[in-house]
Amino acid sequence: MKVFKFGGASVKDAQSVKNVAQVLETQGFSSCILVVSAMGKTTNALEKVVENYFAKTDYQAEIEKVKQNHLLISQDLFPDNHPVFAEISVFFGDIESFLRRNKSPNYNFVYDQVVSCGELISSKILSEYLNDIQFENSWCDARDFIKTDSNYREGNVNWEETEKKMASLDLRNCYVTQGFIGSDDNNFTVTLGREGSDYSAAIFAYCLNAEAMTIWKDVPGVMTGDPRKFENVSLLDHISYEDAIEMAYYGASVIHPKTLQPLKQKNIPFYVKSFLEPKNSGTKVGASEERSQKESFILKENQHLMRVATRDFSFIAEEHLSQIFSLLAKSKIKISLMQNSAISLDLCLEDMYGTVEEFNQELQEQFDTEVIKDVSLYTIRNANLEQLNKFYSDKNILIEQISQKTIQVVTN
Repeated sequence: MKVFKFGGASVKDAQSVKNVAQVLETQGFSSCILVVSAMGKTTNALEKVVENYFAKTDYQAEIEKVKQNHLLISQDLFPDNHPVFAEISVFFGDIESFLRRNKSPNYNFVYDQVVSCGELISSKILSEYLNDIQFENSWCDARDFIKTDSNYREGNVNWEETEKKMASLDLRNCYVTQGFIGSDDNNFTVTLGREGSDYSAAIFAYCLNAEAMTIWKDVPGVMTGDPRKFENVSLLDHISYEDAIEMAYYGASVIHPKTLQPLKQKNIPFYVKSFLEPKNSGTKVGASEERSQKESFILKENQHLMRVATRDFSFIAEEHLSQIFSLLAKSKIKISLMQNSAISLDLCLEDMYGTVEEFNQELQEQFDTEVIKDVSLYTIRNANLEQLNKFYSDKNILIEQISQKTIQVVTN
């Protein structure tokens, strides 16, 4: 069994869907699972539906926009009388029906029930198209197989139950399913966190003892930096699990942080390849004694820098840190970088759920705080220390941290 994951960019329009079939022709289409993301910017559009719903504004109009986009894409893939059009209407009807009936004030719960429809619809369209052109496959609902707790928007996988569910899959067949989603004990949809489709693919690979897993991207593989942000980057043709985990931790967008652990546990190699050049080798991530020595650059944008200080000039001590971290966990705010002095603590934060203001207000009951919004965090691995002046020349450095040959700087 092989696991292929196709992200939103690889199914963003009709031509992209057709290209998936061309990719599969180069890879062989037997004994495989295709894990599919929502088309293009559908997730963002469905997030707007949820925002409008809670703001009591016209969410139906937003649903209709997303629906029409999917119908237009499908018109370039299927004849007018194809049953897929009715199925698309059913999916969007389900969103409207849920929102009409919903009584829950829990934003995260509602978010998961609505936003998950993007993956369900895109995977159905791809599955139907592939069957029409003789790539035989079965569409399956990932929620029937990936079981989680009820931690909406960032579900924790129940591995034992998930493995039991996946045992029913016939490994000789081909399947098209969804990334990003699972379900809890009550069969409500639970998402696995933004960009969680890579993680979904790793869950399937782990539970099915896959031969390999491939993530298809619009880049040649794992690069020494995002070519849209950095100059003179090059391809890393092979990296170890440890290198990949470190890069994901620092924020390399090409690899989702949760993806690597299940693959490493079973020594399943995975590849990052370009769906534009599927015959190229891309990057292989797997077991290796050697660590990459190439200088690489990672950029995390839309961060917030917070400085927390005691009011009586006492040291930031263990009891203070315990209190601060407890509030961070409650607010679901991730720390990208931290640095402390005697009487202050600097935190570079990722505010995924829009809770940093509330977190700041709670801290101000006992601490002095200062927040600088929308800062950037640069990480340089295997840094060439002699060339740093060139990197620093046009940046206003707010924090600098050096550990061995890894340098991190926060700038605005």
